[in-house]
Amino acid sequence: MEPINTTGWRSALAGSQMLFVAFGALVLMPLITGMDPNVALFTAGLGTLMFQFTTQRQVPVFLASSFAFIAPILYSNQTWGLAATLGGLLAAGVMYMLLSLLVHLRGPGFIRRLLPPVVVGPVIMVIGLGLASVAVNMAMGKAGDGSAQLVDYPLAILISMASLVTTIVVAVFAKGIFRLVPILAGVAVGYTLSWILGVVDFSAVGQANWLAVPGFVTPEFKLAAILFMIPVAIAPAIEHIGDVLAIGSVTGKDYIRKPGLQRTLLGDGLATSAAALLGGPPNTTYSEVTGAVMLTRNFNPNVMVWAAVFAMALAFIDKFGAALLSMPVPVMGGILCLLFGSIAVVGMNTLIQNQVDLSRPRNLCIVSVTLVFGIGGLMIGNSDFSLQGISLCGIVAIALNLLLPDPDKVEPAAA
Repeated sequence: MEPINTTGWRSALAGSQMLFVAFGALVLMPLITGMDPNVALFTAGLGTLMFQFTTQRQVPVFLASSFAFIAPILYSNQTWGLAATLGGLLAAGVMYMLLSLLVHLRGPGFIRRLLPPVVVGPVIMVIGLGLASVAVNMAMGKAGDGSAQLVDYPLAILISMASLVTTIVVAVFAKGIFRLVPILAGVAVGYTLSWILGVVDFSAVGQANWLAVPGFVTPEFKLAAILFMIPVAIAPAIEHIGDVLAIGSVTGKDYIRKPGLQRTLLGDGLATSAAALLGGPPNTTYSEVTGAVMLTRNFNPNVMVWAAVFAMALAFIDKFGAALLSMPVPVMGGILCLLFGSIAVVGMNTLIQNQVDLSRPRNLCIVSVTLVFGIGGLMIGNSDFSLQGISLCGIVAIALNLLLPDPDKVEPAAA
């Protein structure tokens, strides 16, 4: 089938559809981490425009909030505050840019050798499984850390399970474009049920203005927060490569060669650093949008430019952001029970698809140590500086992969 040639109002309409597909996941990230959803909308649009400019508008990709950063952001916010967290996220964006430079100098195979599936798989699994308690606490009506009961338990369970079941049903049984928006469907049902049960407080929505500048936040730089956040960029960088390959398989083009992986990584890095400069969550390529491109056969990158413009315009509607912030925690908690598990499954699937043999002692050691360190919450360091969670796991997995001998790569002895 030939790609649709969209121009003018058709391109704008298609762009609004792409934003609709990405919207549920886009705003869920800032709501979980305590960021401003209006800022997230603006920085997603800005990041997409920067990506399209960097890649010369050759790749039909939309950039938005990365779930891989949720756990590190929650920890960093609690430890160093939002401004220092943003400084760390800006540095993570610079990490993307350095990876881009390495790809330019040594070719795309370099990243594959440094970050093979046996490293990437368990790190992605830790990102999901490390957040399981946060999802369960929110589903039961508590704060993410379980410190306070925000919604009565019976109501919370009813709302969270309704959100979860709706998300599952839409993801499994819906047809056409609707199967691409399970998160949005879960949010809609959970929010509506919360309103019926009298759990939603609309006072902030009534006090908000219709139009207002998003609440931008400037970063500050603390070495501990920066060193904590930089290794987190490993997993999203690999996810980015997978998304670029996926969209290439849909459109029938080799984006690794043209515009080149170095350009797509650079665009992602610039978008993430720009978002951090304004107080938004880090950006990444969106698999949901890749699915929408596959379904609609709409391969025109201009569509993503329109989606970016719509996102930036929507960011200035203050009542919209206030309505999102009024969403009770059980709505998000129910959806996160599926979402965080799905992230872990992506890591598991990375090991399976690449046929990583876990009966080999080398692979078993890398995966086992990474999982236990991450899920168990091991911390190395002191009160001034420490490594734990995703950052520790990423460093440990890479170090073990480089230090432990790989029999498959050892040259046979001369006869």
